[in-house]
Amino acid sequence: MTAPRPARGRLLLAGLALALLGACAQPPRPAGGAADHWSGRLAVQVEDASAQSFSAGFELQGSPQAGELTLFNPLGNVMAQLQWRPGHALLRNGSEQRQSTSLQALVLELTGSDLPIAALFGWLKGEAVQATGWQADLSALGQGRLTATRHTPAPQTILRVALSL
Repeated sequence: MTAPRPARGRLLLAGLALALLGACAQPPRPAGGAADHWSGRLAVQVEDASAQSFSAGFELQGSPQAGELTLFNPLGNVMAQLQWRPGHALLRNGSEQRQSTSLQALVLELTGSDLPIAALFGWLKGEAVQATGWQADLSALGQGRLTATRHTPAPQTILRVALSL
């Protein structure tokens, strides 16, 4: 298995991060005690010399401990899928697969950034969870919109999410 190029991996995981952050509003919950589930569109902008940006449709379900994130292109085709459970995380990107002992480690390995996974799920539930270096604006969650900005460490990253309500 070949490791993805650093810029490609970083961009993909920035999108994954945004998907996690982006699902932060409060769409209707599934009935019958099903796992938390969010979907919509997300965008991430990394403010560095390359001015990278990424957007995708997403579906997210689960919790920081176990879950699944799927990213879609504008035509609705699956771009990437991330699955995790205690002690194991798997990223599928086309025919490529990456594994790690934890979601946090996989995100860090691919993006070079330590994303606040537990805080993201709190934000999804409308909780004003604190995450070092991040500032989340939850004021538009009722309208299905979230913006979160990472100020430190550099580069500054802006995540925007529009949930399907």
